[in-house]
Amino acid sequence: MPSPHPSTPNLLRRLMPGAAALLAYRRADLAADVRAGSAVAAVAIPVGVAYAQLAGFSPALGLYASLLPLIAYALFGTSRQLVVGPDAATCAMVAGTLATLGAVDADTRLALSALLSLFAGLLLIGASRLHLGALADFLSRPILLGFLNGVALNILLGQGGCLIGIELSAHDALHRVSELTRGLGHANLPTLLLALATFALLRLTARHAPRLPAALLALIGATLATRFAGLEALGVKTLGEVAAGLPTLRLDLAVVPGLELGKLASAAGGVALISYCNAIVIARSFAARGGYEVDADLELRALGAANIASALSGSFAVSAADSRTAVAEHAGARTQMTSIVAALWVALCLISLTPLLALVPTVALAVILVDAALSLLDTRGVRELGRLSRHEMWLSLATTAGVLGTGVLEGIAVALALSLLRFIHAMARPEDEVLGQIDGVPGFHDTGRHPDARQTPGVLIYRFNAPLVFFNAPTFSHRLLAACHSRPGLSTVILDMMPVSRLDATGRYTLDEVAQRLDAQGIRLVIAGRRTELLQWQAAHLSQFWAQEDRLFPTVKQALKACTGQDKTAMTLSDS
Repeated sequence: MPSPHPSTPNLLRRLMPGAAALLAYRRADLAADVRAGSAVAAVAIPVGVAYAQLAGFSPALGLYASLLPLIAYALFGTSRQLVVGPDAATCAMVAGTLATLGAVDADTRLALSALLSLFAGLLLIGASRLHLGALADFLSRPILLGFLNGVALNILLGQGGCLIGIELSAHDALHRVSELTRGLGHANLPTLLLALATFALLRLTARHAPRLPAALLALIGATLATRFAGLEALGVKTLGEVAAGLPTLRLDLAVVPGLELGKLASAAGGVALISYCNAIVIARSFAARGGYEVDADLELRALGAANIASALSGSFAVSAADSRTAVAEHAGARTQMTSIVAALWVALCLISLTPLLALVPTVALAVILVDAALSLLDTRGVRELGRLSRHEMWLSLATTAGVLGTGVLEGIAVALALSLLRFIHAMARPEDEVLGQIDGVPGFHDTGRHPDARQTPGVLIYRFNAPLVFFNAPTFSHRLLAACHSRPGLSTVILDMMPVSRLDATGRYTLDEVAQRLDAQGIRLVIAGRRTELLQWQAAHLSQFWAQEDRLFPTVKQALKACTGQDKTAMTLSDS
């Protein structure tokens, strides 16, 4: 894709990078983008309708969320392939928020969902202004994996009733399982058989004809079967009337109480965070495959613009759509024009094809949601985590349990709390090492991992692999003194300070105290690395303990030579 034309105003390139790129559009890319956009629309239309059902809205709202947001992202985004729209996690969060707020009547639900999308969009744009694109790194992969697994299981349980033709009233996972178990005896057989046939068609098409729009074909097949086999008379439900026409730009605040606005604003933070984390991971993945980069801060703004566009359409929050993005790439999408073409197809559907949507059986939409949830469910990732780190695997499973036990919205708080606890634990209890030398291998090595590493008699070389700050200083002191007590006959401790990237006041006082305690036992503590910082500390009269420069060395190697009498000019920097 070419760079924007030099005459394009710099302000436009900064504010609307997608629009700037479209101004330099090459006609040679049009055929590929039209094909890709048509393929995206073939998936986006049935999926948008299905996700509207998941969030508890009319089918038209799913199409609204697949129209203006696509155009907004195409103008503001930096990814060439990313497609935005309704997605499983965001829709489940919207449904969970509305359930928490107790919204019952349709007008209130519509107003609340639009405002939730608006607040999420404004938060995303505000985060972009503050250059908070790094927020995507806050949720660790294991915790994000656990959260999405919880969302997937929630969707599977929520659609279970529709698959067998019964109504579910429970909102939490445990009661849904109980209700499904009791309702099996009242299942509608034609509905269940249609669900199985639709799922089989969906999977077979995806496996054997991946270029075809599997979701659209499955929807058409289920609709034809319902129409010509007279399944409606046997209890198979259809969508019924679908509102025709393009969305009207509006924002209704009158039906929303002030108290609910505050709750919505709070919930919007979680929606914005998860929506952005999902989008930036997908955008970066496809950009890496395409050989270009995306701007994390500009992606915040683009996703915010897409959510505001959805709010003004009277619809619900959106995020990146991984399946539709994969379809776009597979179909040969070259530029953001793909999203424009897909949006035009959605608009055409709203204008002239809604009578056909009215015939669609609701169980077919449930099958599409179940298929999406199964693709979201990553049990292999959990098993891989178990092989890499059982601790992180349990964190992931705890996040999943939190989502299932408390709901999707509260599950965000669980995920954030676990992320914070994981960070604190990693910093407060970091790894440490007692170092030794291996014959024929340069450098110093952890004796725990290398039992053949040789330690110098009378000398302990210790490494603390974290910043030395207030919340881990007691751990540092305890571990270093314990390591010294395990080595009788010590005369010197060499502390490798290179991994200690930060030393706050508590850490410095702790370092002083440890050195004084060791001195009282006849053991001299010397420092290897960070020599300049410690000299500046001493020069500022914050500590006189390190005034003796023979305690400070540039490297462990030089400190060891000086302590063993191998180097009489240890304080020169030539051996660093």
